[in-house]
Amino acid sequence: MTTGPDLSSMLCREWDTLETLCASLSEDQWRAATDCPGWNVKDLISHLVGVECMIAGHAAPEHEPPPKAHVKNPLGERNEIEVDFRRGHPPEDVLEEFRVIAAERARGIEAMSDEDFEQPSWTPVGQGTVGDFVSTRIVDTWVHEQDIRRAIGVPGHLTGPIPDHVYARLILGLPKVVGKNAAAPDGSVVTFHVDGVTNGDVVIGVTGGRAHALESALAGADVRLVMNLQTFVCLTCGRWPPERTLRTGLVEIEGDKDLGEKIVGALNILF
Repeated sequence: MTTGPDLSSMLCREWDTLETLCASLSEDQWRAATDCPGWNVKDLISHLVGVECMIAGHAAPEHEPPPKAHVKNPLGERNEIEVDFRRGHPPEDVLEEFRVIAAERARGIEAMSDEDFEQPSWTPVGQGTVGDFVSTRIVDTWVHEQDIRRAIGVPGHLTGPIPDHVYARLILGLPKVVGKNAAAPDGSVVTFHVDGVTNGDVVIGVTGGRAHALESALAGADVRLVMNLQTFVCLTCGRWPPERTLRTGLVEIEGDKDLGEKIVGALNILF
């Protein structure tokens, strides 16, 4: 079981990892486009600064960004305020802001007790606990670290406790993917195999019109989807078009190909 101090330690380590990654970026790397529409590497750090400042209780900048095609909802509008406000700031200033707010937030969460982590809290996926909310910050920050790594061509940090934790959180959305988004028929059994993570095998069954996790595929699976962690994250987080991953062989489908392609096309659990 992941404890409150475990979550605190992982989030602080992730902030340190991201700061180290960005500390030596060139101007061209800061300007590199990412898989997040409309955002480059510096924009991602600006976004993380804005989110952590909001959580710490700092007021948002008094700024009205111009309309952007990639802004689709009120949350996107809120995020774009922080990002666009910093577009004219030098990258080193934005990174220093990140260092300062990460240190402030680290002092806060490191002082929290186990009981604090168990308190009720809003989270982006519904009501949960403070621990659940901290988990979403680990997921968001690590996923953006990977966005940056792909943009600058520096792969890494795809194994270890933090990637394992992110994977464990993302697979919670798989029953909805299989049962609702892909509308797999009643009685279907789907297995996912993701290379490079602890407990990379997940089995989802559909019974009575509802999908749920199974301990194993006792009678065999109708379809098995095989991919690496990078591909799984880019699909579940809406970074890569499903058809591209299928066309380029990044996802291997064993069994019912039509059902497998439907599920791959429905894997985006964030948008």
